[in-house]
Amino acid sequence: MAAASSLHVAAPAATPRVGSIAHKSASAARSVRAVRSGVAARSGGRLVGCAAVATKADAPASDAASKSSGHEVLLYEALREGLMEEMESDPTVCVFGEDVGHYGGSYKVTKGLADKYGDLRVLDTPIAENSFTGMGVGAGMKGLRPIVEGMNMGFLLLAYNQISNNCGMLHYTSGGQFKIPLVIRGPGGVGRQLGAEHSQRLESYFQSIPGLQMVACSTPYNAKGLMKAAIRSDNPVVLFEHVLLYNLKEKIPDEEYVCCLEEAEMVRPGEHVTILTYSRMRYHVMQAAKTLVNKGYDPEVIDIRSLKPFDLHTIGNSIKKTHRVLIVEECMRTGGIGASLRSAIIDNFWDYLDAPIMCLSSQDVPTPYAAPLEDATVVQPAQIVAAVEQICQ
Repeated sequence: MAAASSLHVAAPAATPRVGSIAHKSASAARSVRAVRSGVAARSGGRLVGCAAVATKADAPASDAASKSSGHEVLLYEALREGLMEEMESDPTVCVFGEDVGHYGGSYKVTKGLADKYGDLRVLDTPIAENSFTGMGVGAGMKGLRPIVEGMNMGFLLLAYNQISNNCGMLHYTSGGQFKIPLVIRGPGGVGRQLGAEHSQRLESYFQSIPGLQMVACSTPYNAKGLMKAAIRSDNPVVLFEHVLLYNLKEKIPDEEYVCCLEEAEMVRPGEHVTILTYSRMRYHVMQAAKTLVNKGYDPEVIDIRSLKPFDLHTIGNSIKKTHRVLIVEECMRTGGIGASLRSAIIDNFWDYLDAPIMCLSSQDVPTPYAAPLEDATVVQPAQIVAAVEQICQ
């Protein structure tokens, strides 16, 4: 994909599209391609499915495609499925973290894995994020494919040195002698009265680290597909999971699939304005979209999913059609993902814009414990409706 600068360029290029799979919607077939050239080789040439385009009925991306076959899972169960499939097929995949073993993880993503694969592959660690994240980096250097779980993403600030100076840079500073196929994952975002320290959104902290990829899952379908792709990647990948999305239920295919790490998902095609969002805000945007349609607007909704690098190909094609952009995020406004995305759009698609880019973000304050105040710090559907009306005047 085309990219504006080194900030938005992935280290290895994705391979070309190679075909299609049986998992198709009524309106558009899912495209298929390999996430990496190395992935196809490691996985025996298995095809890698990318995001589908939903119909204007505001259905989730994979609903229409999976009514005839598949099985229903919750998002945390989809993550576990992806993890188990990769552990089954690759003995180098292992998991480190607090309570990931026989307790099953704080949100049960690793439940049952210790019984099946043993304590050495599913390793309970002390409460020492810097230590076990550093251990994950070392394991990756020696040929393993570790998954490091943060019990809460806010705790991973204790491991910022290991994430930044080690896993993000060692491939470069070693002159290519080492690769760091490390996945860092865990719950984050504003939950329900979890307080300031447990409501962190660390996307903005990690986005400037060279050599690090970032993705955010939002449905059971893409949670499983992104988990599998992240494990197979030779790059260090941070997988952001939102604490309020773990109990989302969706039917996913029985057959194996993998989502592309660098591709956005077209959630709802439209003509009047491009709304770019990710994670939990996808659902606030879709709620607002129903109101906007009733008012005569036709918004195009894109779940960017890949927070670094941005899928500027998908984003650019949408902007060339609608000429208006609204970014909706739960990240902080100052230095957030929205700020970087707005900069990339201005650099690449300025001539196609008919209105200033608007960005709705969380307020730059610690997240309050009180529920009404907590809601006031996060973007709500009514604000999205008002912003679209202003852009389309």
